[in-house]
Amino acid sequence: MITDTTDETIRYTADVALLAAGHVLLIERGWDPFKSRWALPGGHVDRGETSLAAGARELEEETGITVPATDLRQVGAYDAPDRDPRGRYVSVAYTATLPTLVQPTAGDDATAARWWPLDALPDLAFDHAEIVAAAANR
Repeated sequence: MITDTTDETIRYTADVALLAAGHVLLIERGWDPFKSRWALPGGHVDRGETSLAAGARELEEETGITVPATDLRQVGAYDAPDRDPRGRYVSVAYTATLPTLVQPTAGDDATAARWWPLDALPDLAFDHAEIVAAAANR
């Protein structure tokens, strides 16, 4: 077996599956890849930031909903080589559950934010359907 030993640029991201009353909070992407498709709130981990802090920050920036980082629970790390068409992205996914639905406000790179019933999800971007399923089964 031949192994490619060339260094690979890997980008580090965080995603959040926020759940409430049988729903998950999704954002409509404002640009490519997957422009106009629904996805979990999330994004790049900034320099000096943990993925946990990035998840809480991205959730607030993209949906207007604040969940303390201490309330987020890790779902897992998602690192399939082809999970993002821009290149290699590794995401740590988190989840939290709110007692009731809270009205989101789209912001940052989201053109819309809304709650979707877990049993009637749209076709999600990236591998976010896998993340939602894992979060819902916790």
